[in-house]
Amino acid sequence: MGTFTISSTAFKPGGPIPSKYTCDGPNVNPLLVIEGVPANAQSLALIMDDPDAPGATWVHWVVWNIQPATKAIREDTVPPEASQGVNDFQNPGYGGPCPPSGTHRYFFRLYALNTSLDLGPDTTRAGLEDAMEGHILDQAELVGRYGRR
Repeated sequence: MGTFTISSTAFKPGGPIPSKYTCDGPNVNPLLVIEGVPANAQSLALIMDDPDAPGATWVHWVVWNIQPATKAIREDTVPPEASQGVNDFQNPGYGGPCPPSGTHRYFFRLYALNTSLDLGPDTTRAGLEDAMEGHILDQAELVGRYGRR
């Protein structure tokens, strides 16, 4: 593993995610900064989830075929040519933090892949993970926290 990283100007690693990026605000994705993509990467994929959700890990966002030259995923956008799948809210795209109680952790996991993926818009996390199997070159992670008031 090298210097592949994902960060945000909206919150510090392990810090609170502003309500703007949650169900208590406009519910848009935060700006995510990407650095150190492996030179041989053909695409990137992103999974955002909440392992503290009651019952099972809750998936908030799945995105794939992000171009490896992408330096940032801007606020409230999806990179050109990237595709989004279905989250556990049963919606396409981003669904921000919305914990029923307490403070939860939200993981943004970015994967560098040695291929592009041919997946449909109804793809879930499981489908994305199946397609990525055997193609992951590197992985980066950013964690934020959110608790509703």
